[in-house]
Formats: sequence, C-alpha cells, structure tokens
Amino acid sequence: MLNNPRARTAVKGMLDPPAKLLLRLHISPDAVTVVGTLGAVACAVLLIADGNFIFGVFGVMVFAVADLLDGAMARMNGSSGPWGNFLDASLDRVVDGAIFGSVAFWAATNGEMWLAGGTLIALVAGQVTSYAKARAEAVGAQANVGIVERAERIIAILAALLLSGIGVPWVLDIVVWALAVLGVVTVVQRFIHVRKQLKPHPETP
Repeated sequence: MLNNPRARTAVKGMLDPPAKLLLRLHISPDAVTVVGTLGAVACAVLLIADGNFIFGVFGVMVFAVADLLDGAMARMNGSSGPWGNFLDASLDRVVDGAIFGSVAFWAATNGEMWLAGGTLIALVAGQVTSYAKARAEAVGAQANVGIVERAERIIAILAALLLSGIGVPWVLDIVVWALAVLGVVTVVQRFIHVRKQLKPHPETP
C-alpha cells in the first residue's frame, strides 16, 4: 500500500509526532497494536454488523491508524523485530475476520444471502491468501504474488460500506463478489507460484 517512496515519506512525517508522544507517555508499540485491534473489532461488531456503516467505517479507520503507528514507534525505540511482526500480522487477521464477518452477519440477518455468501468467500480467500504467504516462507519459498492483497481488500470493503451507507445501490454486492472472485484467483496464483519453486526436479543421471 505504501510502495511509493513519496507516499512513505509523507506518511512517516504524519506518524512521527504522535508516535514520539506515545513513547514519551511510556506506551509500548505492542499496547498500541492491541488497542487498535480491539477498537477496530468493536466498531465492526457493534456498528457495521448493526447496519451503521458510516460510523462503523470511520471508527475502523481511526483505529487502523494504530496499525501504522505501532511500526513507527517500534522503529523509533529500536524494538522492531520478529515478535512485533508476528503480533501485528496475527491481529490483522482478527480485524479482517471482524470486518467481513460483520458484513456477512448483517447481510444474513437482512435476507441478503447472496451478499452473505460472497462475503464469506472473500473472507476465507483473504485468510488463505495470508496463510499461504506465511506458510510458503516457512518452507523456504516466496508467495508475493496475486491480484488482491490485504491492503486492497480492506480499502475496497470499507469504501463499499461507506458508499452503501450513503445510499449508493449495489456497490457493496459488486465489491464483495469482486473480492471473492479475485481472492480465489489470488490463492490459486500463490499455489502455482509456490509449486513452481518447490516442485521436485528429477535427478539427471
């Protein structure tokens, strides 16, 4: 999401002051990660699942800033490392599940079964996409391929929820099913990519 050097510089400039403030208050990066996760989950479960899309989206976005702040804080105090990466990545899966699960719950309780089904497919595909990457790296391969990764999924679903909340018709259904289809394609792409790297080669005599 922040592959552009100018974008990284701009974001760094915005995050550094609050990150420094939190460190001066003796708040750890891990605490920011956990609080951000709990806040985003609460906004999804209490607001999005209840159909209050606009406030739910803004709430999730506010707490999502913690996903960037914790990294800036860890970089400043020299605590960045495997544990922080593990915690952040693991809790990201929790937030993903809360957002997509809340959309599926709202859809199912309002008789939107096609939307509920597409949301569940998008959720499972997204989780498998992330797991495939982690598992590939554990066995010595790389899986940095695919059409839709986490940043794109979250931006797309939040934008669709916001537009749906202000009354734009069909946008949520279209985006959810697009994420479902593209998510499945991404999983297949990663499987093929890893298979090419790990496929046994017959020994030449």
